Amino acid sequence: MSIRDNAFTIIILGCTLGALLGIGLALVILANPWTRPRSVEARVAPYVKQGKPHGTFDFIDEVRMHPVIDTNLGPLLMRMKGFAARALGSQREIEKRLALAGGKTSYREFRVQQLTWAIVAFVASSALGMAVFALDGAPLIALLGLVAISSVTAPLVRDYLLTNAIASRKQAMAREFPTIADLLALAISAGEGPIAAMERVARTSRGELSRELAIAVSEIRAGSSLEDALMNLGIRSPLDSLSRFAETIAVALERGTPLADVMRAQAQDARELSKRTLMESAGRREVYMLLPVVFLLMPLVIIFAVFPGIAALQVGL
Repeated sequence: MSIRDNAFTIIILGCTLGALLGIGLALVILANPWTRPRSVEARVAPYVKQGKPHGTFDFIDEVRMHPVIDTNLGPLLMRMKGFAARALGSQREIEKRLALAGGKTSYREFRVQQLTWAIVAFVASSALGMAVFALDGAPLIALLGLVAISSVTAPLVRDYLLTNAIASRKQAMAREFPTIADLLALAISAGEGPIAAMERVARTSRGELSRELAIAVSEIRAGSSLEDALMNLGIRSPLDSLSRFAETIAVALERGTPLADVMRAQAQDARELSKRTLMESAGRREVYMLLPVVFLLMPLVIIFAVFPGIAALQVGL
């Protein structure tokens, strides 16, 4: 690294530290916590027993339980909590998405995974940056930017994987739904009740939808009604047709409509929807199939068509 680069790096670091010092002094002078009036909630909170928090970013609520920290840093921590909730999703939204993904991970476990990914990315990018800085003398600002981008991107990647898990589960349920509906219709036509038919299908089949049927049967055995269990099944499912199926079965049970006919009709609708989805997917793939034709086959065809003419012209000359 040249002397000019060293001087530029020192100037940038000096400006950054000076700006941070200025912002800190401004915050101390303009928002002095000792002169800020305390609210009624803050005055009563030390005398009220507080339970363990279960909100978004629980560690912030746990830190705020200390009176001194709450008095000095409470507003700043709450603003940080609100910003993090807007950037990474609120607790209600994340819990709903986790339920759509199968409910195998709790909200706290998901947040711990995001934090773990961020720490691992920070450590890995810091080690890589120090190695590059020691060997090649890369600019320090670029390395700091790499560390910051890696630490911020890692939790977003975990969120993206959750979205992919929901999409994969939705596709698996869409493939299983017509067969499960036919099995339910067959079991009910054979004389079994709705609950027994659901239990038999859940026991004899494998897949995401059969697992959801088993959960619905467990809720019924625990005291829930069949209609409520079916509605909860539709809420937990990312598949819209399954939600309509649960609502249709609940209405059929309420009005006394034959369930076998309703399930056969739902299975036929699911097959038609699967065919339409397959045709739409084939239409999108048709555009992708043009890429190798245009960029690989067409140039070869043009070369084989034009090269003999060029060779004949050169021979004629």
